[in-house]
Amino acid sequence: MTDGSTKATLLHSGRIVTPGGVLDDGWVTIDGSRITGVGGRSDTPRNPAHAVDLGGRWLLPGFVDLHMHGGGGNDVTASPDAMAAAVAFHRRHGTTRTLVSLVAAPLADLERQLGWIADLATADEQVVGAHLEGPFLAEARCGAQNPQYLRHPEPGEFARLAAAARGRLRSVTLAPELPGALDLVLDVLAAGAVAAIGHTDATYAQAQAAIARGATLATHLFNGMRPMHHREPGVVGAALAADLACEVINDGIHVHPAITTMVARSPGRLVLVTDAIDAAGMGDGDVQLGGQPVVVRDGQARLADSGSLAGSTLTMDAAVRRAVLESGLSIGAASAAASANPARVLGQGAKFGAIALGLDADLVVLDDRLAVEEVLLAGQWQDRPERNPVGTDKLADWSRPLTERALPSRSDM
Repeated sequence: MTDGSTKATLLHSGRIVTPGGVLDDGWVTIDGSRITGVGGRSDTPRNPAHAVDLGGRWLLPGFVDLHMHGGGGNDVTASPDAMAAAVAFHRRHGTTRTLVSLVAAPLADLERQLGWIADLATADEQVVGAHLEGPFLAEARCGAQNPQYLRHPEPGEFARLAAAARGRLRSVTLAPELPGALDLVLDVLAAGAVAAIGHTDATYAQAQAAIARGATLATHLFNGMRPMHHREPGVVGAALAADLACEVINDGIHVHPAITTMVARSPGRLVLVTDAIDAAGMGDGDVQLGGQPVVVRDGQARLADSGSLAGSTLTMDAAVRRAVLESGLSIGAASAAASANPARVLGQGAKFGAIALGLDADLVVLDDRLAVEEVLLAGQWQDRPERNPVGTDKLADWSRPLTERALPSRSDM
């Protein structure tokens, strides 16, 4: 709410997705980089310096991706320029804050890449910091991680990596069953990062032990971990029982849409991520991940030798669309899973991730088909998104009106 008179930029006549629900004919005011007001038609501010008519389109908080390896033909580990280009690609798909994820590699390579992330985070507000997905992972569940670069946790080596990140290390995925892993959880927390459980063959008890030490996130739940069994629930069971924040790669390939629905039943638990590699947005072809050949066919990225899934070609806007159209989430729940929930995981919920007074003006304008039309980052309009880019998802019948495909036109149901 504002005082009714403002010289700020006014975005009006939109369906505004707020933490309290959808404002069907709502408005948002922005002054500089911050949201200065949110409200409904009855109290629309007068005399704004600039007004933008949203024309009934959706306005959501910008997406926050905790897990991104590349996109638009750019592998974040290739060079600083490729890293920046991958970040820009995902910005055009509505991602306004992101971690840059690194796969297992020689320590010297990881140190160099962490330095690139630190530099980019200084220059680009979209980059929150680094996610180390390796090297402290279990070979039995390494997936597309290169097994020759996996390591058991060692305090000195982790200290080297944390120092290379120059205060920008935000998340570390680890396998709790490895020798030294529980101590690593404490080291990760001391470095100011989130300890995440993933690429692990841990039992329920081993996962519980890591959670007791302070692990608060499950890396791409169900993928890269032992399957849940009624006599050995494993990491999946431990994460759900503890109500951990749970990453889900909602591309229709990594998990069934019903899994997304199930994880979302506990408020605040579902965290939509892309786990995107450089092939995102590029169609079919042959690429590499961590020095291993990857084949991309029909939107699926798999290791050429084993067929293991190797990241995804997903973008955050496609993940949100699928959450609504295929998993039956409300637009509010899907928005929270893509924005507020990951922002809270990072401890940044008071800065970004929602349309609320005082937060950064990270916003995305979506049309009736939930396709991105405009993106604002910290109050600044960004380059216009690509329209219906290749490889984003498999929702084929874009020609039919969305109202015929079951998206609620009004309330946050």
